[in-house]
Amino acid sequence: MGATATGKSDAAVAVAEAVGGEVLSIDAYQAYRGMDIGTAKVPAELRARVPHHLIDIAEPSDALSLARFLDAAHEALEDVWARGRLPVLAGGSGQYVWALIEGWQVPRVEPDASLRAELEALARDEGVGALVRRLAELDPEAAGRLDPANPRRLIRAIEVVSSTGRSLAACQTRVPIDADVMVLGLRCDRETLYARLDARTDAMFEAGFVEEVRRLRDEGFGESQPVRGGVGYKEVSAYLDGETDLEEAVRRMKFANHRLVRRQGAWFRESDVRIRWIDAGLGARQECVEVTRAWVGDPSP
Repeated sequence: MGATATGKSDAAVAVAEAVGGEVLSIDAYQAYRGMDIGTAKVPAELRARVPHHLIDIAEPSDALSLARFLDAAHEALEDVWARGRLPVLAGGSGQYVWALIEGWQVPRVEPDASLRAELEALARDEGVGALVRRLAELDPEAAGRLDPANPRRLIRAIEVVSSTGRSLAACQTRVPIDADVMVLGLRCDRETLYARLDARTDAMFEAGFVEEVRRLRDEGFGESQPVRGGVGYKEVSAYLDGETDLEEAVRRMKFANHRLVRRQGAWFRESDVRIRWIDAGLGARQECVEVTRAWVGDPSP
């Protein structure tokens, strides 16, 4: 695990090849078909070397809730274990990572399109604070705990509490996964990471990112949450809508990536004793391999 652009995909493949593993991509956006360039989806050559799971399992129009993702992840885990292979989880979606490892019992509440539309309109008209106040009427503890700057999570909390009649905390009990787990975190100083992200953003646009978003829109996915809300997709959509020029879209995407890294830091803390941190330099892959071999008791060099 770790922030975006720290080299998790390459390290996961190296580990899987070394110890007979298969990779589970714990990435909320790589799960969507057709969203390849903007999500830095694991390239085909890596997927050809080692089996990957949880990539391209949903259409962009098919909102993939945390509950549905966890169901798919558990199914993939059982499949890998049944064949005597080692699951190697890799991803930067902190909520999804810890939900799987810690065994969050997420309520199976299907999205309520009409309620979401109402709440989205409320946030547009009165600001995100209105969502916090709405949630506080239903579940004061959740309203005080959730990030007030994250409207998606606030809307989902209102949806769950309204549907179940239970507090969010009561719906989020935990049963840790029945497996031994080793957590490796790849870390990189912020300045270097920002430079990596900026270079990767430029490369995405050169690789046809605008065309990817245009194709998704032409296929009818332009108003879907992943396309309208995903980092990069949101900024390119604004450009295609004529709200900004291409240079500004690139600048906004770089800023959004920097903001994403800061958010990821809340999920992957260096003070977390469960995580063994490895510097994301040239030797990171080999160190991940060596640490994993020692953990599974593999004496191979």
